[in-house]
Amino acid sequence: MEKKNFELGDVVMMKKPHPCGANEMEIIRMGMDIRIKCVKCKHSILLPRAKFEKSLKKVLRPAGGAEIGETEG
Repeated sequence: MEKKNFELGDVVMMKKPHPCGANEMEIIRMGMDIRIKCVKCKHSILLPRAKFEKSLKKVLRPAGGAEIGETEG
């Protein structure tokens, strides 16, 4: 199984959507627990790292702002 790479400030897609209907979350704190914020309603959720890694589907936008797969130059 491939290890998913994520960093502070990344916008990620979760397996299940937030109750507001959005499934895009921004990572706002990292450590043993990870705090994510819903992009649509701005509600924040604190998850243990293991649960977050299990619920993460993919990284949509890295913190740098470039889309996945883009190259600079």
